[in-house]
Amino acid sequence: MAEQDAPPLPAAPLPAPPPLPARLADPVPAIVAGTGLWFVGFLVVLLFWRSETTLLWTCLSGSLLGVIGYGVFTWQRSAARRGRRTAQQGQGLTD
Repeated sequence: MAEQDAPPLPAAPLPAPPPLPARLADPVPAIVAGTGLWFVGFLVVLLFWRSETTLLWTCLSGSLLGVIGYGVFTWQRSAARRGRRTAQQGQGLTD
């Protein structure tokens, strides 16, 4: 009975997980692939369902926002590499 009343032992802290490999931590392939898929969708809708203007504008907007997002990402990455104080850190921005 005395063993059941004893306080539980503190759990040992878990070791830190290993860092991701550089090729998995780099978000550029995902950004480029997503933008490319929106552009392919735009071309498919343009060729086969031209009358579906909502789909057409959605795919075009996705493509353009992907290009703008990639531009902002590269701008932030270059600022982080230069060591700018106002640059964001993390998420593949610095090596």
